[in-house]
Amino acid sequence: MVLAVEVFLVFELYYNYHFMKYKILFAPLQGCTDYCYRNAFEQVFGSVDSYYTPFIRIERKEIRTRDIVGIKPENNHVPNLVPQILADTKADFHQLMSVVSENGYKKVDVNLGCPFPLIAHKQKGAGMLPCPDKVEEMLSSVADYPDVSFSVKMRLGMDSQEECLALLPIFEKLGVSQIAMHARLGTQQYKGDVDMDAFARFYDACSLPLVYNGDVRSVEDIERITSRFPKLAGVMVGRGLLAHPELAMEYAKDVCLSETERLDRYRQLHDLVYGAYRERLKGGDVQVVSKMKDFWEYFYPEMDRKRRKAIKKATSVEKYEDAVSF
Repeated sequence: MVLAVEVFLVFELYYNYHFMKYKILFAPLQGCTDYCYRNAFEQVFGSVDSYYTPFIRIERKEIRTRDIVGIKPENNHVPNLVPQILADTKADFHQLMSVVSENGYKKVDVNLGCPFPLIAHKQKGAGMLPCPDKVEEMLSSVADYPDVSFSVKMRLGMDSQEECLALLPIFEKLGVSQIAMHARLGTQQYKGDVDMDAFARFYDACSLPLVYNGDVRSVEDIERITSRFPKLAGVMVGRGLLAHPELAMEYAKDVCLSETERLDRYRQLHDLVYGAYRERLKGGDVQVVSKMKDFWEYFYPEMDRKRRKAIKKATSVEKYEDAVSF
């Protein structure tokens, strides 16, 4: 009897590690994953556990209006929306949290991963990673919000893979709820290969729930990553979902859309996003076309190059509509 129980437990552990579905989290991308896009994505594809907003930040001592609008509950129709904040001081942290708290959010993500020079050179985002004292001082503010669960999105480091390991005791001490790790350095931005061996070292050392992020483009990528790192709390996908929005659905539901089904859903997604921007930016045709060009930056990379070029050259709604066909 004891042997039978042991065999069952071993089988259950094997099954959970090899057949369970991991949470898919939608990573934020500035200019691409605003609420118009998120709502349309959820309606057409879904299968995402949590959506993360592009980071909310302070400019000229004020929180950007579009960031505030972007987290308003009435503008968002997705499950589990997690606002992300970009702060480098306790003062900025509290100012950003005042708006987040006013809108009723109980989960907040702190950006320690943005690699863009305009951010990183100010020791914000990934630029904070070489500064553990600064990170600890800023993140110590989480104690002032006992009802809020704080996660962190970060990179291996700005300049060195050792930077993430130096920060880990701080995250553990402060009670960070989850870490999403993009397996690149900040200096790489989005170029070069992800460093799976460096991620593995962090994975082995980390006692907190850990999410993998970086170059996830297919169901096979998700399965390869979760097979190597079975204790992951989930997989975060950004550009992969923007390029192929069916990715989370196909993984979560064990389906493979036909080419006809896929293109039909692509059309639905495009039309919903386009309609949302036309409604939101009434009278601003130039702005609408500009936003749709952002939409096409990653979406459907297999599309005919000539048509994509025509979309990029469009200067009016009429020319844009003439160019769009897939």
